[in-house]
Amino acid sequence: MTSDKTDFTQGNILKKLVPFMIPILGALVLQAAYGAVDLLVVGRFGSTSGLSAVSTGSQILNLVTFVVTQLAMGVTVLIARYLGEKNPEQIGSVIGGAAVVFTLLSVCLFAGMVFFARPISVLMQAPAEAVTLTTSYVRICGSGIFFIVAYNLLSAIFRGLGDSKSPLLFVLVACIVNIVGDLVLVAGLHMDAAGAAFATVFAQAVSVVFAVVILFKKQLPFHIGKNDLGFNSQCSKFLSIGLPLALQEFLTQVSFLALCAFVNRLGLEASSGYGVACKIVNFAMLIPSSLMQSMASFVSQNVGAGNLKRAKKSMFTGIGIGLIFGCLVFTLIWFKGDLLASFFSTDAAVIQNGFAYLKGFAPETIVTAVLFSMIGYFNGNNKTLWVMLQGLIQTLCVRLPFAYFMSIQPNASLTRIGLAAPVSTTVGILLNVGFYLYLNKKEKRA
Repeated sequence: MTSDKTDFTQGNILKKLVPFMIPILGALVLQAAYGAVDLLVVGRFGSTSGLSAVSTGSQILNLVTFVVTQLAMGVTVLIARYLGEKNPEQIGSVIGGAAVVFTLLSVCLFAGMVFFARPISVLMQAPAEAVTLTTSYVRICGSGIFFIVAYNLLSAIFRGLGDSKSPLLFVLVACIVNIVGDLVLVAGLHMDAAGAAFATVFAQAVSVVFAVVILFKKQLPFHIGKNDLGFNSQCSKFLSIGLPLALQEFLTQVSFLALCAFVNRLGLEASSGYGVACKIVNFAMLIPSSLMQSMASFVSQNVGAGNLKRAKKSMFTGIGIGLIFGCLVFTLIWFKGDLLASFFSTDAAVIQNGFAYLKGFAPETIVTAVLFSMIGYFNGNNKTLWVMLQGLIQTLCVRLPFAYFMSIQPNASLTRIGLAAPVSTTVGILLNVGFYLYLNKKEKRA
């Protein structure tokens, strides 16, 4: 059974949502810092080609990580649903089935990233000077993909149980190990992009071991037996929730990879500047992302308990929180984006290009506060097919065409390319508001 702290079906929404969200936010901050450290250390102690390699390679790694995270969201939602229904005995088979599915996924990702690292780097239009380093970065990260997948699955399990503090500890361990690894391998041994990749893999491996130890020591409201390990009826349930989200996230990240390729055509300095801007963007998106992840668990428990009004109220609470912080982040990026970029590079041209992209992207920090809270609500409400559909419309019909059109203009600039994000998000908000009103009418008729 859920404890009072992890029972989201009663009590003040704000007082329940914020304490649950803060550790998720902390974990996301550390994850962003984790990736930013690679770029920062390589930017300070490596080469410009190495900086471009980490920039392009981390985009590929982000695609894999975010898709796995969204697929694991199915596990989070299903576990939270069973807790809300007071039916925890089903959770063992959910975790057992997920372990098998995500192990097979790791094998496929390993083969793709290790054996096709160079074609992937060329497809990303990595600058000629950085192709070899990008290939090494992708291949090394692909070799340790099992640990990256395992970390995200374990975090999803803990969040489904209403525990957002343990994933924070996992990523804190990984972040510390990664910083030490970067300083030793890149700053000390001058291994450039390859050193950053080795540090990333080793840090994830240590984090996974730590997570498994905590899981076995934790007092769980269910039991995992040998019969739970394998393909079972729960696999289709969490996959039906997670697959649409994973597909939507895959196409979204592919659009960002395409965006990276559009920018790479503008030269090495633009490529490096865009990479620096993306690390800052990762930090800017932390609060909306933490709201989306926490909203899924929060809403799912209330839906499982039949408390639909409370689920809706939690969505509006999340939007309010997001807008307050979104306005603050917008102000910081708009007026001090060059200062933020200077943390990652000392090259004036790279800083200028990074700031140029941030100028176009800045409005995204406000509109995403609304969109992500709505998506979290729909995820928790098992409307993941809709989340996939609206994501596809944003990606294929707005973000990619807009970014490509801006990139082929004679006076192409990173600022105009950066506008693709807030424009597509605004379209997404309109779509989601329409769907929310449609569901309300349908509910009233029922």
